[in-house]
Amino acid sequence: MDVSPALLVDRVLQTRNNQTTQDVQINVLKKALDMQESASAALLNAVAGNLPLAGSGSVGTQVNTMA
Repeated sequence: MDVSPALLVDRVLQTRNNQTTQDVQINVLKKALDMQESASAALLNAVAGNLPLAGSGSVGTQVNTMA
């Protein structure tokens, strides 16, 4: 098997370039997920807030369990 040194160098450079591209894509994905996480947390906190608990009536004051 005869391998050209120029071909070998080209393959190594392509592999490094592909790895760099993948590293950049992963970092962009992580940043996007972090942004989604903070936006989701802010939305849930805004919706939930401090809601008062029910003190009377059938909604929120009784627990229906089946064994």
